[in-house]
Amino acid sequence: MTGLPFPLGVPVLTDGFVTLRAHTPDDIEPVYEMATDPATQRWTGIPVPYQRGDAEEFVGRIIPAGWDTAQSLSWAIEVDGRFAGNVDIRGAGPVTDIGFVLHPHARGRGVMKAAVDLAVQYAFAEGGKEVVHWRAQVGNEASLRVAHACGFTLHGTTPGLLYENGRVHDAWTASIRFGDAPTPRTRWRSSLIETAALRLRPLEERDLERIVEACNDPLTRLYLAGLPRPYGIAQAAEYRADSVWQAATGGKETWIFCDPKTDELLGTVAVMGLRGVDEGSGEIGYWTHPSARGRGLTIAAVRAAIEHAFSPDGLDRRRLTLYAAASNGPSNAVARAANFTAFGTQRAAEPLGDGSFDDLVGYELVR
Repeated sequence: MTGLPFPLGVPVLTDGFVTLRAHTPDDIEPVYEMATDPATQRWTGIPVPYQRGDAEEFVGRIIPAGWDTAQSLSWAIEVDGRFAGNVDIRGAGPVTDIGFVLHPHARGRGVMKAAVDLAVQYAFAEGGKEVVHWRAQVGNEASLRVAHACGFTLHGTTPGLLYENGRVHDAWTASIRFGDAPTPRTRWRSSLIETAALRLRPLEERDLERIVEACNDPLTRLYLAGLPRPYGIAQAAEYRADSVWQAATGGKETWIFCDPKTDELLGTVAVMGLRGVDEGSGEIGYWTHPSARGRGLTIAAVRAAIEHAFSPDGLDRRRLTLYAAASNGPSNAVARAANFTAFGTQRAAEPLGDGSFDDLVGYELVR
């Protein structure tokens, strides 16, 4: 990292791939392009609608004022001689926040990870900061991946923390302290599994409508009593966001299983409980879309998840458990077909969606 003088006294920071520098008038147009990108407007507090005059104000007045008062240290990100985004260290004291946004042309190349590393290193080494906080709207997976990769400790969800463009949002939060290594604190549990019959992949936004269909099915609702009522796109988005957070913190890996030709969701399977006192164990859970029942697809998906869970290159588990309501014949059949052994029954331990309680059968499988 270098710290060379630049107009306005803004240090130039570079790692040879990414350069952080002062903004110039040439950045006004790409800032405007970035600020009017749909993803940028969805996940940030950038004003909507955004005019070119807003970009002129941001580059020409707001950013220099931040440096003059030390309230906001904002750099332009440059890659291959081209403007690529912004990164900001916000707050004059030892406790500060970071914000960042990337131009669409620069996404998917590791640019923001490198930029955040440079900005955080400067904040600690030259800026007198002791802790840098990160926050983002729940569901902003791209931002979460940057924080995770840069070594931020992922804390959790704070309800109603953000107010952006007239709306209150729950926020994911994380922080990094002086002396922390800029490397991930947890292993991100996300993988793609291909079998002859199925593809297992992480949940995506295009799966939400199928999730809603499955979670409004009467049989699903009977055996997943905790499902929200009503269950719509917002609830499906919350489910997907939770699976992303659980993957990032290493606590759970969730897949949808689908036909490789159509890539349409047929159901989900997960390995849960990956962090805890016994990190060699895990629990299998699953549900099936009504259109996919009775075809042996859930058994195939569970078998694929088990193989990944036991593999040293996968989750490296030694023992898996599975639980099913005693009256749920298909779920118990999946457990037996996957070679689980029943080890006991808890009486009236499983709440059902109709308000009654069922016995709960426990299964185990040991590598």
